[in-house]
Amino acid sequence: MAPHLCLLGDANSPHTRRWALEMRARGWRVSLVTARPEPLDGVQQRVLPPVRRSIDWLWRAGAARCHVHELAPDIVHAHYVTSYGYLAARCDRHPLVMTAWGSDLLVTPHTRPWMRWLTGWILRRADLITGDSASLVEAARQYALRAPVYEIHWGVDRARFAPVPWAHKDGVQIVSLRAWEPNYQIDTLIDALALLRQQLPGMPLQLHLLGGGSLEAQLRTQVQAQGLDQSVRFHGRLDDAGMAAVLARCKISVSVPASDATSVAMLESMACGLAVVASDLPANRQWIHPELLVPAGDAQALAQVLQRLASDDVHARQVGERNVERIALDGDRKAQMDHIDRLYRELLP
Repeated sequence: MAPHLCLLGDANSPHTRRWALEMRARGWRVSLVTARPEPLDGVQQRVLPPVRRSIDWLWRAGAARCHVHELAPDIVHAHYVTSYGYLAARCDRHPLVMTAWGSDLLVTPHTRPWMRWLTGWILRRADLITGDSASLVEAARQYALRAPVYEIHWGVDRARFAPVPWAHKDGVQIVSLRAWEPNYQIDTLIDALALLRQQLPGMPLQLHLLGGGSLEAQLRTQVQAQGLDQSVRFHGRLDDAGMAAVLARCKISVSVPASDATSVAMLESMACGLAVVASDLPANRQWIHPELLVPAGDAQALAQVLQRLASDDVHARQVGERNVERIALDGDRKAQMDHIDRLYRELLP
């Protein structure tokens, strides 16, 4: 009988969905306990009451415990330490794996002393911990853990996200795959585009915004106020095929959040041969050359880097080619998922 892996995470997150399907492909029976359900082929879901406020997670522990004990999995794996990780810790079923996503270790524990204490309490109940960047691994190790901590990132499906000939790309098309939420600083990117148009008035510039989110109305108003209606296209949330189609038209990808671990969007852009400009964060320094890193929230600095790339097509293409090589070396999803599959199996009795 196939070993049973129970994930705790958002069923509407592409990261959770990919993880579940990758493990099914490796012979696991996969179930999912979630507060944000969305159908997923072959994965049994147990749905928690909705979570509308952060404090609601504290009141979902009983329901999560009932679901997990009824499912009786061989391994429990919680995604996002300060939400589903808390629920998994309260379930008291082992082996227990936890994966940190970014803000759950880099931001949330530092908001209040009791939150830092709770984060440590959660992590110390895990038998194995993963994070998708060196900065996350280091952050986890600050809590004096008994469990091993591994750097395992989401990786890229290189069969789907692959480069197209640079000559097929018209003008200077720029893309952002990040959600339209405050952390991802899409307003800074729009401001930078306005500056770039002033600096390169004759250049055919187009910005593609993917991801969707709660700031859509605000961002559309900003675009209109700056006279960028013809230069910005709001795509919203697309599936992998839709994202790959947009990436194939673009030369530059921008990812400038205030806080982040290793961004899948950034890795997918690199795999497609785009030049990537990113905020100067520890996780991004692992992947992006310093000349292409900018302070988060600095539209002027971002515009300057974009101007250099837009004005030197050969340089932009060479940056993209190096990105493809780097992903082939370190960013393949299959290798990352094979690694966690081996770690899971080492935990089985």
